[in-house]
Amino acid sequence: MISFLRGTVAHVGLSSAVIDLNGAGMSVNATPQTLSKLRVGDEGKLFTSLIVREDSLTLFGFSSDDEREVFDVLLSVSGVGPRLALAVLAVHEPEAIRVAAHSGDGKAFTKVPGIGPKVAGRIVLELAGKLVPHGTPGGSAPAVSAEAVWKPQVVAAMTSLGWSEKDATASIDKSLADSPELAEQGNVAEILRATLRWLGQDGARAGNRVGARG
Repeated sequence: MISFLRGTVAHVGLSSAVIDLNGAGMSVNATPQTLSKLRVGDEGKLFTSLIVREDSLTLFGFSSDDEREVFDVLLSVSGVGPRLALAVLAVHEPEAIRVAAHSGDGKAFTKVPGIGPKVAGRIVLELAGKLVPHGTPGGSAPAVSAEAVWKPQVVAAMTSLGWSEKDATASIDKSLADSPELAEQGNVAEILRATLRWLGQDGARAGNRVGARG
């Protein structure tokens, strides 16, 4: 494994740089923030992660070992490849990613181009317990609430059915007002069904009110 590269910066582009290692140029993909710290002709050092595919070997570079660690953990999420993981690091600092993952802040991940509520919910769900914010007493992370895990997934399911995110969120809250045990259990399918049932009943009640006024 190539842990880091140190050499003369030969080229800096929009999404990658070339590091000259004693006459051999190594191309490395990196975030705009990392690339902005490199200067052509100066010595540069990048921590690296090598992604091996059947038809390619691609290096991704980072300005710190912490960035690389978060990148590697993001790759453990199903559906998140190296380009998307790098995009997350382009939008958020490593510590912000750690905090968002452990606090269940799915909206933080939707700020990344290419990540919608469904993928954000999956990231929060699969990263729970894997990234610990630095400086937390005892090395423990804030507990992730059950709602923070299931709610983005239910909202994503409803938006795929045609509801807006705002209406979906409001409907979920109202439908669970009389069934708090569902929220505690966090069963996505059951909560979705309960919300859809509530929407159907609410629509029927609204129709009855209109008929009565008529």
